[in-house]
Amino acid sequence: MSNKRLVIGDVHGHYTALSELLENIAPCQEDEIYFLGDLIDRGSQSAKVVDLVIKNDYKCILGNHEVMLLDAIGGQQINQQVFHGWLQNGGNTTIASYDNKMPPPEHLEWFKNLPLYFDLGDYWLVHAGVDPRLPLEQQSSEQFCWIRQLFHDTIEPYFKDKTIIIGHTITFTFQGVKSGQLAGGEGWIGIDTGVYHPEHGWLTALDLNESMVYQVNSHGKNFRKIPLDKSVTKINTRKLFSRRQKALF
Repeated sequence: MSNKRLVIGDVHGHYTALSELLENIAPCQEDEIYFLGDLIDRGSQSAKVVDLVIKNDYKCILGNHEVMLLDAIGGQQINQQVFHGWLQNGGNTTIASYDNKMPPPEHLEWFKNLPLYFDLGDYWLVHAGVDPRLPLEQQSSEQFCWIRQLFHDTIEPYFKDKTIIIGHTITFTFQGVKSGQLAGGEGWIGIDTGVYHPEHGWLTALDLNESMVYQVNSHGKNFRKIPLDKSVTKINTRKLFSRRQKALF
């Protein structure tokens, strides 16, 4: 049996769902596990999620919620304006998960050292996407952690030889994508299935080697395993691009 390369979408503090997902997949020591960022905020167990990832030496990239945390409290002084903005976007639950204290220095240092992407050769992992107009060396966390529509609407793959895997944008917010389904664009696949959403709540892991999707629901103990080709809904980016172009004139 070949080893797994598991990519896990935005966890957002849902430690219980993540634990159930990993328990059902039962990865071995030889398997590679990658997280797409946004480990924190919104859910009530962010500190435990971060602990689990650090202690198991899982690989993780920087998400926009980690960026907000670092912008707010990662410097020598707290930026009060940014801090309150972060709290309103889920940071309040992260602080609560640390017993109403700031994350410890070792967690802050770990956040600061998270890479912006992983190049696996055949797949390229990033939190939000890329600016299709710019070469990689001209892009930063602004694009890699925050971009949405400009990347989603691209009508040609950014890479000719690899597929981009993203989180950041909940898949069912794309037209035609149902709850729990992945979203597929031109050269990319989105796997953030909205674990924190009160009506949906799916957390997704994608095994790149076996093209298999594993999911658990945060509102119950529903676990499922689905082949990738039966789990992805293709986004009609050419249609979206054409519609938006017409709207400009």
